[in-house]
Amino acid sequence: DLNRLLATMEPTLLEETYIFCSMPDTALFCCFHLDPLAVFREKEGLSLVLTEAKAQSSGISNQSSPYKCITLTVHSSLEAVGLTAAVAKELADCGISANVVAAFYHDHIFVPAGRATEAVEALHRLQQR
Repeated sequence: DLNRLLATMEPTLLEETYIFCSMPDTALFCCFHLDPLAVFREKEGLSLVLTEAKAQSSGISNQSSPYKCITLTVHSSLEAVGLTAAVAKELADCGISANVVAAFYHDHIFVPAGRATEAVEALHRLQQR
């Protein structure tokens, strides 16, 4: 249930800094040398999440500002209801944008790099309620 997920979510801030990038869809096989953390195909092209170092050396011009990744280490089901909403609301209440990537085992929240510590603190407060 949602209360159990929130109580056991253990937000963990990853060390790396990440950049969201976009490149043409035809470049799918060309992007693997960049070792993307995530790739998503959109109608406008490929969205990649790269380490800041890889993004800077890639030559890709369409890049975001830097983000940090907070992993919720609880094993949540892809069918779990409310976890993403609760996390996003907590961060929104602090004025922090949250870009959530749900993977098979965990949810990963990308927040502006300059607000990452504040975001982790907010998620710890949510966990303690």
